[in-house]
Amino acid sequence: MNPIKVKEQLKFFLFEDIGDKDATSQSLFDTNLMGETYVIAKETGILSGVDTIAYVYQIIDPSIYVVSYMQDGQTIETGDVIAKIKGSIAHILMGERVALNVIQRMSGIATLTNRAVQCLNSSHTKISDTRKTTPGLRMFEKYAVTCGGGVNHRYGLYDGIMLKDNHIELYGSITNAVNRIRSTIGQMVKVEVETETIDQVKEAVSCGVDIIMFDNQDATSVKQLINYVPKSIITESSGNINLKNIASYRNTGVDYISLGFITHSAKALDISMKS
Repeated sequence: MNPIKVKEQLKFFLFEDIGDKDATSQSLFDTNLMGETYVIAKETGILSGVDTIAYVYQIIDPSIYVVSYMQDGQTIETGDVIAKIKGSIAHILMGERVALNVIQRMSGIATLTNRAVQCLNSSHTKISDTRKTTPGLRMFEKYAVTCGGGVNHRYGLYDGIMLKDNHIELYGSITNAVNRIRSTIGQMVKVEVETETIDQVKEAVSCGVDIIMFDNQDATSVKQLINYVPKSIITESSGNINLKNIASYRNTGVDYISLGFITHSAKALDISMKS
């Protein structure tokens, strides 16, 4: 993650929580009163976002010292000490909730992504995320996916062409839509097309698209459809794939499986601060 972008976003999170003061901590403690606290795992999972702890306190009080004992992507167990924070007690408490909210959310996504990777158990097919992220948290959540062993799909509407069923229906056909797109974008931008039938797959192949998605297709259908796609075109499966059925896609030959639930339905990993 870009530290500048991360810090700017964290400022918004801190402003939302703190407003113009921490009424409780600033009433109880003089800002010169020093102390230390520890970030501790309360359940097992995959860590993500450890650097955001230091970023939060760099914004609040640069004199606060943060040392991390664990690394992103590492498995953490209940009771593991993730980091130590030392400095003004009032300022430490001021940033506690935001720091924990972010790292818990990110670690939950990394943990769920890793479960999907393990369930698939493929040396070829990669797990990918989607744009189904929490507004304001996309860069954090997409980074968390990589910590869990997944890869990132496009970040937004701006960095890739993806022709979905609505685009195709409203524009008339895959061929018409692809030809129009190719006439307006440069060679550096990839074009992906959603398909649901053999005819759509054949049409997408004839248009020379870069990526073909098999949308809402079970593993048996993917095995059939992929036979019509040359090796030069990347393949992706998406829709109605979950932890219970993902293993069935292991030997389909598809290059990527994109999963919305790894970001939109992940449970936060339980992490706390203790003095």
